[in-house]
Amino acid sequence: MKRLLLTLCALALCTTAFAWGRLGHEIVIAVAQRHLTERAKANIAKYIDYDLKKDAVWMDEHRRDEPIAYTTHYHVFACDKNLRYDPNYRLAEGGDVVYALALSEYNLADNNYQRLTDSAVVMNIRMLIHFMGDMHCPVHTHVDGVKTIWKCKLNGKEWERFHPIYDKIPMMLYGKRANPDAIAEKIDVVKKGEIKRVVEGDITNWANDAAAGSVKVYDINPYGAYYLDPQTIEKSKPIVEHQLRNAGYRLAAKLNEYFNN
Repeated sequence: MKRLLLTLCALALCTTAFAWGRLGHEIVIAVAQRHLTERAKANIAKYIDYDLKKDAVWMDEHRRDEPIAYTTHYHVFACDKNLRYDPNYRLAEGGDVVYALALSEYNLADNNYQRLTDSAVVMNIRMLIHFMGDMHCPVHTHVDGVKTIWKCKLNGKEWERFHPIYDKIPMMLYGKRANPDAIAEKIDVVKKGEIKRVVEGDITNWANDAAAGSVKVYDINPYGAYYLDPQTIEKSKPIVEHQLRNAGYRLAAKLNEYFNN
């Protein structure tokens, strides 16, 4: 694979719904930060000398910028009926979230990042911290290629698409002004042995596991349902926290692997 040398681009906002929203992505990063080694923190700070949570949705805000417009395909992935990662569905359209994480790994692992420009390192860190969260967002897993875009109704409010409900669900669960660090502390209750199990395997293994967690939302509301369970938000909380927490553990594992040298 040819190394991808990415550069920073001009500021521009888009109106696309963000997976997990800013709060959800910040929670993923906050969980990860609780498990970073001091050496990894110091090495990352050489490139990003501010809180990583500031860049939580950078990839969403800039996905339409011309220099990196191709990354707009990277935010989701597909799996087959057996919940095994299917690379063929999204790669035909330009890539998927697993491919994006693999690119970051290629560029950052084994000290490769030391051969990159500073801006390319920053870009790859931004990809890693964002797309690890995206991979664990329930509506960013397309089972057998089925997209989560049907019209539905929840507690009297009609949604043009099912997808944005889970984009916004961290905010609906915790509130607009929730503190991501406080939430991370509250949900980071897994024992070290279980965390070790969560971070075992490679990115594809993680995608399979993320898919298995994500589809649990369809035990609450089946695919295509118009009238959603009135308790959808409350019933989704354990699924959402499980996915956010695992994303954070896996993000920390990769950051430590790449920068703990």
